[in-house]
Amino acid sequence: MGGGDVLRRSARPSTPGQLFRLANPLAAGAERGSPRGVPNSIALVSELLALQETLYTSRNPTRRWLHLTRRERVEELIRKAAASSASTRALEVGPGSGVYLPLLAELFDEVVAADVEPSFLEQVDRLRERHRNLVPVADDITDTQLEPQSCDVVLCSEVIEHIRASERALEGIRRVLRPGGHLVLSTPQPLSPLEVASRVAFLPGVIDVVRRVYREPILPTGHVNLMGAAELRRQLTAAGFQIVESLKSGVYLPLVAEFGGRAGLRFEQWLERRLDRGPLDGLLWTQYYLAKA
Repeated sequence: MGGGDVLRRSARPSTPGQLFRLANPLAAGAERGSPRGVPNSIALVSELLALQETLYTSRNPTRRWLHLTRRERVEELIRKAAASSASTRALEVGPGSGVYLPLLAELFDEVVAADVEPSFLEQVDRLRERHRNLVPVADDITDTQLEPQSCDVVLCSEVIEHIRASERALEGIRRVLRPGGHLVLSTPQPLSPLEVASRVAFLPGVIDVVRRVYREPILPTGHVNLMGAAELRRQLTAAGFQIVESLKSGVYLPLVAEFGGRAGLRFEQWLERRLDRGPLDGLLWTQYYLAKA
C-alpha cells in the first residue's frame, strides 16, 4: 500500500505554526492549528528539535523521570493499540522529533507522519533512512486531506493542547480511523504544578531567574488549549470515541524538583502514587487515553 493512497486529494503546502510537539516542563512549543500561536521560523523549529532530543537525558532527575515515564506510558498504549487493531497503517499527528516513529515503524506496515511544519517533515525524511515504511505527509488534522477510514491506529501525543479547535482535530482523527481502530492520546493537565509553573515562569522579571535555576533551554509552551479530564472525555465522546483505558502520571514541584535532587524525586514519586486515581489526580502532569473508534 503506497503512501499516496492515504490522501484523498493533494496535500496542501506546509505552513508554519501547527502540529508540533515540545514536551519540556518549562520549555515547550507553539500553537498547532492556529496562526494566533507563537510565531514559528526555521531557526525556532531547529531549536525545538534540538530541545526535544535532550528531554530524556536532562541532568535534573525529576525532569528526566517525567519525560521517560511519559514515553513509557505512551509506548505501552501504542503496543496495546497495535495488538487490538490490524497492523496495516498507523498515523502520528504532529511527530515532532520523531521519538515514537521507530516503534510505530516496527509495529505497522506503513506509518504516516502528518505535520504542516516542513522542518518536522524533514526530520521524518531523515528517519526514513532507517525506517523505510515512514511516509511524511503535509496535513492539518483540523481540516485533514487524509483518506477517510484509512488508518488502524492514530497517535496524538502532546499535540492537542496546541490546537484551539481541538474538537475539529478529534473529529478529523475519528474520520481517518477505520471502524474499531484506536487513538492513543496524551496531553498535560491544566492544574498540574508543572503547567502552572510554566505559566508563571514567563512573567516579566521571572524568566531570568528561572533560566539561572533551570540551566537548560527554555522556550514558551504555546499551550493554548489545556483541558481537564472531564472536558477531554466529553470531546472524545462527542467525536465518536469509546474510552478503553485512561491513566495519569507525573509530579513536578518546582522547589523540590530543582533543589531536592534524588531525594526530591523520591518524594515526588511517592506523591504521584498517593494522588493517582484519587480526588486530586488532576494535579498529576499528564493524562493518557486509549480510545476506540
